[in-house]
Amino acid sequence: MPHLDERLETILADVTRRNAGEPEFHQAVREVLESLGRVVAKRPEYADEALIERICEPERQIIFRVPWIDDDNKVQINRAFRVQFNSALGPYKGGIRFHPSVNVGIIKFLGFEQTFKNALTGMPIGGAKGGSDFDPKGRSDREIMRFCQSFMTELWRHIGEYTDVPAGDIGVGGREIGYMFGHYKRLTNRYEAGVLTGKGLSYGGSRARKEATGYGNTYFIEAMLATRGQSYDGKRVVVSGSGNVAVYTMEKVQELGGIIVGCSDSNGYVFDENGIDLDLVKEIKEVRRERISEYARAKGTGAHYVCGGSIWDLPCDVAMPSATQNELTGRDARTLVKNGVVAVGEGANMPTTPEAIRIFQEAGILFAPGKAANAGGVATSALEMQQNASRDSWTFEQTEERLAAIMRNIHDTCAETAEEYGAPGDYVLGANIAGFVRVADAMRSLGVI
Repeated sequence: MPHLDERLETILADVTRRNAGEPEFHQAVREVLESLGRVVAKRPEYADEALIERICEPERQIIFRVPWIDDDNKVQINRAFRVQFNSALGPYKGGIRFHPSVNVGIIKFLGFEQTFKNALTGMPIGGAKGGSDFDPKGRSDREIMRFCQSFMTELWRHIGEYTDVPAGDIGVGGREIGYMFGHYKRLTNRYEAGVLTGKGLSYGGSRARKEATGYGNTYFIEAMLATRGQSYDGKRVVVSGSGNVAVYTMEKVQELGGIIVGCSDSNGYVFDENGIDLDLVKEIKEVRRERISEYARAKGTGAHYVCGGSIWDLPCDVAMPSATQNELTGRDARTLVKNGVVAVGEGANMPTTPEAIRIFQEAGILFAPGKAANAGGVATSALEMQQNASRDSWTFEQTEERLAAIMRNIHDTCAETAEEYGAPGDYVLGANIAGFVRVADAMRSLGVI
């Protein structure tokens, strides 16, 4: 484990003590602090006025209950959160996650990461995250609507287009955003289109928003590969997950000439030696809402399903973890390196364990951290906010062109920052330092708040 500067070690110890039982948050803070020793040495003013300590402390943490009635007329209770982490650069911005694993530590880790991710986009948005331990799987549309309405009955008082702008995340897509926006509109008696992003096109959404995270990750890795004179053309690619991020990652990779050989869900993974049939995946996951095991049954020849196991056992040139946190372990990293992987890009938030990142970096594998590589989603959300503010609607091509430019700029910023701080090719260090400096400079300008 990398050695921390003594001052940063003290900060990490204090964060760990004050946020007991939140390992994901501790991990996210350590990963950023490990990059800041070079910054503090070069610019000691960042160690003054408890600036780093303030960045590690959320501005506001909201915890509330969500009572709702299921289809059997039974009252259910869930716990929900909104962590408004940092607003130095603009209104809080970050997704809402509905998943049984959600707790305050996971939401804090996501909000912390979101702060630096949003800073890297260059857009005027702060960092936040929210969610609930509600599990939408197996629930009817009416149950999900009732839950979303109850959730928004509390959340509405804490958000607004100039205050906090939530979006979707795991378990929260266009359906859920629609239910929440409708209830917000009813509660406030105003049509404030910019209060939520990821909306449907019929009521203020942006074209290319659902594709943005997957497309953006693909663009970032494309730029990263180009630094070594390579491209996606002919490369075998494995993408974990089969949700929104994974599906549109696969779509753009295929457009750029890559061959998707595997994808997964929480039950297992599929391997297709002829290349994944993306239309079939979309049919299974977006229309029929079934498990990925159905792919092998429907496709037949050449397709195989493995229940459980690790998708990272599949040989590939490019690995794109796009499911959930800490899904790619040290053991997986050693397997990928042995099998000849050349690049890894995080489509999900912190999907790669610290041990796995170290293995990739020591092996000279190109590695794109999530706070840079998957920033396309929030960047396009900010573009949606722009369209809402100007009462405008852009074409798909306009929006995707802006997205591609933003992602290439993020790549270049990370690469140049790593070079400046004496670690060429270290995108983790480059992303952490570039994001931190933008937030820290804004906070210093605003005084001790």
